[in-house]
Amino acid sequence: MNNAVLSPTLLRPFDARRAVNLSVKTWFCIAAIGHGIFLAYILAVFYPPIAQSGLHGLQGLHLPAGFREGDTLGNLSAVAHVLLAAIVIGGGPLQLVPAVRRHAPNFHRWLGRSYLLAAVISSVGGLYMTWTRHTIGDLVSQVTISIDGILILVFGFLAVRNAMAGRFAEHRRWALRLFMAASAVWFFRVALMGWAMLTGGWGVDWDSFTGPFLYALGFGQYLLPLAMLEWYFHCQKREAGQGAQLAFVGAMVPLTAFMAIGIFAATMGMWLPRM
Repeated sequence: MNNAVLSPTLLRPFDARRAVNLSVKTWFCIAAIGHGIFLAYILAVFYPPIAQSGLHGLQGLHLPAGFREGDTLGNLSAVAHVLLAAIVIGGGPLQLVPAVRRHAPNFHRWLGRSYLLAAVISSVGGLYMTWTRHTIGDLVSQVTISIDGILILVFGFLAVRNAMAGRFAEHRRWALRLFMAASAVWFFRVALMGWAMLTGGWGVDWDSFTGPFLYALGFGQYLLPLAMLEWYFHCQKREAGQGAQLAFVGAMVPLTAFMAIGIFAATMGMWLPRM
């Protein structure tokens, strides 16, 4: 074959860094769609009854930490947790869109402040309900949820501290870590429904909501996304080798596929039927 007719694109060596960025963008687009569906579910299912009946609107909403007579503080925590979830789930992906940061910096800053405040309040409320209401699972579940709540508080503090100090590159890193930790409740639902669809729910006792898979997922809902994020940070460095970058892409592809399956399963089996 005459080399003169070969396309420059075909002659260009494989760009592992570009493959990394493409895999991350693909993951983010699918995750953003999933967050949007979950946001629509929250707004459609929880907001109307709470707006109409206040704290009593929590009754009959399929919440493990719903309305409890006489527990005013717990009920307030549950309402705040549900209402602020819309900001956390809807605002998180929007904060990460580069075009928003470039073209609407004021909106980006105010959304970031609202997101941070919502995540912190939801985390504190979630910790309170976890240890006072014993809402779901057993002690292992309580510990894993609590670790996530503490991570949200720590990451939020470090994101703010770096922003105030003008260290915006570090601020962005901590903000991304905050997004991963704050989205753990979404990761949990998506992974659980994807697992149930693919395996029939192996390792899950649905009656007590315990089991080896749930224990692993309790930690994995934030540790796996955070680990992949740190791996992505490493792949962005100049000294990152092509092997590490290709391995990252090799891990991202099946994880993204599983996430897409989980979003479909959660939408069809959990969210859409109740909307």
